[in-house]
Amino acid sequence: MIKVGIIGASGYTGAELARILCNHPEVEISVATSRQYAGHPISDIFQNLKGKINIICENLPVDELCQRADIFFTAVPHKTAMDLVPVLLAAGKKVIDLSADFRLRNVEVYEQWYQPHSSSQLLQEAVYGLPELYRQDIAGCRLVANPGCYPTSIILGLAPLLKAGAIQPQTIIADSKSGTSGAGRTALTGTLFCEVHDGFRPYKVGRTHRHTPEIEQELSELAGQPVNVTFTPHLLPIARGILSTVYASLTPGFDIKDIYKLYHEQYAAEPFIRLLEEDVFPATQFVRGSNFCDISFKIDPATQRIIIMSAIDNIVKGASGQAVQNMNIMCGLTETTGLGIVPLFP
Repeated sequence: MIKVGIIGASGYTGAELARILCNHPEVEISVATSRQYAGHPISDIFQNLKGKINIICENLPVDELCQRADIFFTAVPHKTAMDLVPVLLAAGKKVIDLSADFRLRNVEVYEQWYQPHSSSQLLQEAVYGLPELYRQDIAGCRLVANPGCYPTSIILGLAPLLKAGAIQPQTIIADSKSGTSGAGRTALTGTLFCEVHDGFRPYKVGRTHRHTPEIEQELSELAGQPVNVTFTPHLLPIARGILSTVYASLTPGFDIKDIYKLYHEQYAAEPFIRLLEEDVFPATQFVRGSNFCDISFKIDPATQRIIIMSAIDNIVKGASGQAVQNMNIMCGLTETTGLGIVPLFP
């Protein structure tokens, strides 16, 4: 059994990691940390885990943590992760980091959007943890930067088109909507029930959302040229789920048959990508609780724009499920192990 540690077990991503890993046949959760809930069983914090996990949350110094597990998930805020990860790596541990601290390869870009980086020497080593694009690199690495939820939905939707030059990169508009769990478990006025119920609104409009440079980094890599996007996130009055609708102008010479071929060549063998039939569109309720990304597309003949739609569960494929997928690859396990969760419906 592989001993696994969850650092930051009392947030939504930490709880989701515990939910997925408690059914994983190849791992044992050997340590779970929480400063706020130290001394409390995790099943008291999250009652859905009762009868499944009896582990007690602890607040341990990082050198003691290193003795307790073989591989760690750092489900902590940015800045906290950059201080923990180097110590874990120096102790010979593998790490999947769910913060933003190691996603951006350029330290200047990171510091522009976040804060000074104390472990920038690791930015070039960290592998961006989107298995559908970087599976081989993930298999041989010791540090995975788990992608953000919005970027996962957008990048997976656009990857086949950008790789083939089938769209004009300067025309990309990404219109994304997320459930409130994306804001984390901390009490915030903007995500209170009375603030979001019966409402729907954009936020961080006009190039102010911190996922923007992450999206552009990966889209630029795929396109082989610098890519800027217009990205507008919206808050849905639901707990979990992301639906991204992405628009781009087609490159002349590509038709619908070409597009279908590109998506099937890229994703037909991918265990967690579901390409939907013509005129069947993704919905958050059909991926809820699962590690699937559902994708479909439509061409507007009047404007020659393609409309790509993708749906994920922001806490699973957008965070903890993808992190477990990365762990499986890093540890040489079957990639789907522990992730065969059928979406919850209704």
